[in-house]
Amino acid sequence: MAINIWDYVISFLVGGFICFLAQILVIRTKITTARILVLFLIIGMVLEVFNVYAPFKEFAKAGASVPIIGFGAGLARGAIMATKEYGILGIFTGGLSASAGGIAMAIFASFIFALIFSSKSKRGGH
Repeated sequence: MAINIWDYVISFLVGGFICFLAQILVIRTKITTARILVLFLIIGMVLEVFNVYAPFKEFAKAGASVPIIGFGAGLARGAIMATKEYGILGIFTGGLSASAGGIAMAIFASFIFALIFSSKSKRGGH
């Protein structure tokens, strides 16, 4: 498999643009960062439901799958597949089943970093 430098360039530009849009929302609006994350998660879900995410990911590679939009698409894809297999119960179980590996890795990495680094809470808004 040959390495195509343009795949890296496109991935960087698309992922960077998604992050750029999120940063603009943080700076220019009063929307909280948590709500911006949920907004991008829902955008990923909507793209998956309307079969737009797969062609977008084919073009953008990791630039589409690494940001939170990719997580939203994965949740939607899992729910859709599980609903086809298990019926209405799949709506509730499919998304988490499809993304369990990523969630487990995030928890594991958080635990390791908590052991390595000494975190401190903010006091008095500083």
